[in-house]
Amino acid sequence: MLSLRWRSINTLSVATRHTIANGIVITALAVTLIALLVPVEGFGGRTPVGAAAPGPAGEDDGAGTMSTAYGPLTAADRDFVRKVRLAGLWELPAGRQAQQRGTRAAVRTAGEHLVEGHTDLDQQVIRVGQALGVDLPNQPSAQQQEWLAQLTQAQGDAYERLFVQLLRRAHGKVFALLAGVRAQTRNSMVRALATSANATVLDHITVLEESGLVDFDALADAAPLPAPALSTPALSSPAPPIPSRKKSSHESTGS
Repeated sequence: MLSLRWRSINTLSVATRHTIANGIVITALAVTLIALLVPVEGFGGRTPVGAAAPGPAGEDDGAGTMSTAYGPLTAADRDFVRKVRLAGLWELPAGRQAQQRGTRAAVRTAGEHLVEGHTDLDQQVIRVGQALGVDLPNQPSAQQQEWLAQLTQAQGDAYERLFVQLLRRAHGKVFALLAGVRAQTRNSMVRALATSANATVLDHITVLEESGLVDFDALADAAPLPAPALSTPALSSPAPPIPSRKKSSHESTGS
């Protein structure tokens, strides 16, 4: 009688252990299901882990991605190459003008760096365009011609401040874009061009700041430029407004 009662207890213990084990398995499956559903329903707007990050925005010429001896050439790559060419088409004349019209040595130096930097960069971008079969522009855009006209019309101290502020903001905006192109392109020639352009832009930022004419508060307060379709300042972007300031006595008299 005692042995029978002992066997019953053992049988109940085994059943209980099975029940607990099944409960754990069911609970684990439920938790797993919830974990799978929550990211989809609760965070549907997030980019899934492992998904490719979007490349730099650019104007799509509709030609898609092309195969070249230097790696795939995307629409964003081609747009970047064209914008580098456009940069030289208006910044070279702006630099020459600053060399001739600048009354401050620092402004003339900045103009010299613009001319030297974009002369070298322009030669490189022409080689890249020929090697990759990218058609390049041969004259500044209408917007760029307007910027040059603004500089031509400005006089004296106002001219120098316009030149420095416009070019400094332009190069600052393009700096981050160049880093993105450099990091994401799969084309070795585009990558080399982005590397060169990045160094050139940093040099120009430095000499413009050394003029002492940069209004950093205006740079920080200015409304951001449109998202770069590679249409950013040094590579083509809207001319930034020059902050108002009190006129000096010689400006007030028109001298």
